[in-house]
Amino acid sequence: MNPITLQTLANFPQQLEAHYAAIPADFKHWAPASWDGVPSEPFTAIEQACHVRDIEIDGYHLRFRRTLDEQHPLLVSIDSDALARERNYAAANVAEVFADFRRARAQTVELIGGLHAAQFDRTAEFEGYGPLTLRSLVHYLCSHDQQHLAGLQWLLGKIEAERGQYAG
Repeated sequence: MNPITLQTLANFPQQLEAHYAAIPADFKHWAPASWDGVPSEPFTAIEQACHVRDIEIDGYHLRFRRTLDEQHPLLVSIDSDALARERNYAAANVAEVFADFRRARAQTVELIGGLHAAQFDRTAEFEGYGPLTLRSLVHYLCSHDQQHLAGLQWLLGKIEAERGQYAG
């Protein structure tokens, strides 16, 4: 795996926490009137953090294991909205969410960092993405991370627009 991607994955928990911390406290559960243009799933700041944790554990951990252990498995997409409802993201303890995510991401980086070249060539079919290799799956995870940093920045933009409406 190329070192920049592995380092980006390893650094992401700190970046996510910093982006989350930039959201004003009274806006952690706030949702805009419209989600048009959001670069991630349409989740509030706390829901974004929960989603990233759950996709890491219930999505990518399972996808990596199956791709390594099975012959060309079908990797299903996760219904993020249903998961958010079932796990009541709005009531989550954000400190626990981030602690769980840091542990999960450390496991991901350890797994990826310990693979040999041939393992990255293992194949799977990813629902919504099509055929892939384990290497491409790693890049999709990295891309997913970046979408959620962008989602938090997008929320900050909406928050500032909302605040500006009432400042004038």
